[in-house]
Amino acid sequence: MSCSCNMANQSYEVKINGSGIHEMNALIGVNGKALNGNGNHHKAVKGIVCLAKQKSCRQRWNIRPSEMSINTLNPIRAIVDGMKLTPNPEKPMIALSIGDPTVFGNLPTDDKVLQAMKDAIDSNKYNGYAPSVGYQKSREVVANFYSCPEAPLEAEDVLLTSGCSQAIDLAITVLCNPGDNILVPCPGFSLYKTLAVSLGIQVKLYTLLPEKSWEIDLQHMESLIDDRTTCLIVNNPSNPCGSVYSKEHLQNILSVASKHCVPILADEIYGDMVFPGCTYQSMASLSSDVPILACGGLAKRWLVPGWRLGWILIHDKNQIFGKEIRQGLVKLSQRILGACTIVQGAIESILNDTPQEFYHRTISFLESNSEICYSELSTVPGLTPVMPSGAMYLMVGIAMEHFPEFQNDVQFTERLVTEQSVFCLPATVKRQTHTSIYLSIYLSVCLSVYRRVGGQLQENYACLSM
Repeated sequence: MSCSCNMANQSYEVKINGSGIHEMNALIGVNGKALNGNGNHHKAVKGIVCLAKQKSCRQRWNIRPSEMSINTLNPIRAIVDGMKLTPNPEKPMIALSIGDPTVFGNLPTDDKVLQAMKDAIDSNKYNGYAPSVGYQKSREVVANFYSCPEAPLEAEDVLLTSGCSQAIDLAITVLCNPGDNILVPCPGFSLYKTLAVSLGIQVKLYTLLPEKSWEIDLQHMESLIDDRTTCLIVNNPSNPCGSVYSKEHLQNILSVASKHCVPILADEIYGDMVFPGCTYQSMASLSSDVPILACGGLAKRWLVPGWRLGWILIHDKNQIFGKEIRQGLVKLSQRILGACTIVQGAIESILNDTPQEFYHRTISFLESNSEICYSELSTVPGLTPVMPSGAMYLMVGIAMEHFPEFQNDVQFTERLVTEQSVFCLPATVKRQTHTSIYLSIYLSVCLSVYRRVGGQLQENYACLSM
């Protein structure tokens, strides 16, 4: 039996626990004590109190944003939105800050990739909902493409996502609770911090060393690990540094993670996008015990960021993740059915039929841009570009003593826009003993633009350094 009542504008229902001690319902007051029909107190009733209906006492609108929305902040957007950016009207704007290879139209995807999408659409097989983790066939294709003897994969080890960004989101969310902390590279991709902080997860920044081609300061990274460290993020090849880690350095990273039993989130969206003379190796192919969630996608290597297909590759040789992490990823993927079904239908042809010449042409373009950018900027006193080894970015150090009128990288960037209509992203590098100032330059612009940028900086060095 059950009953409900209204007292002090609040209604409650009491359900007896079935112990047989009470055969009739009791009314519970706002102080949690039992009341009879006249409002007199009874002795405590062994029942479960359930709120059946509650009348609102609101007298006016008071809608507040959630704590998660308040805590969500993209550090780069916060800086850029706060900058005073008024380009020089006499010079066309050059945006070297946009991480989209399609913007300038000079890095198109391959015709085979486009045809695969057309065929998937024409088949009419991929217009409905897919399983939250992706079609089984599509997962098999990705697993086969990335599987190797050192790090074998099966379809069950693959989750398809809405781009690499969602893959990173799911990986962080499944590994971390509020109050935990993750280790993130500095400088690094700003999304890591955006996602973590919104979830109440502390971000600890470990230093990258420009004098060592942006290798990780392993001693500093290890000093940040404590009992609440639940994830180490490693981005290789790097955004925004353009670095590609050697096998030895990757093994040293894995040794630290193994020593402290910290799983790795490997952001490998730029995997295999390395310049000639460099070799890319996945983290998982070198790991003997450290469990790894490797995140990737079509966006960069296939030059289709808007198609929103990414993946998580689960590498867990020793079953350290076990069933719980896998089930957690599946449950999280069910919140939003993310990966585009049409792209899933095209993925087999995209991965298996794209000609090697397409990959080579893209790498050659980026390498040429990096060489010209490096060469031009190296002639400007006070600027120290760091030659990249892959990905799509180049970092430029600024010796602030050459530019005494500027206090930081943001002011330098603002002046670069207002005087030269050239927009780069500021990228401060905080060291244990000092802070270095850098700019991040995207390498998808045509070659003549970098020559113009270098020439304009050279021409204006005198006024910039006065």
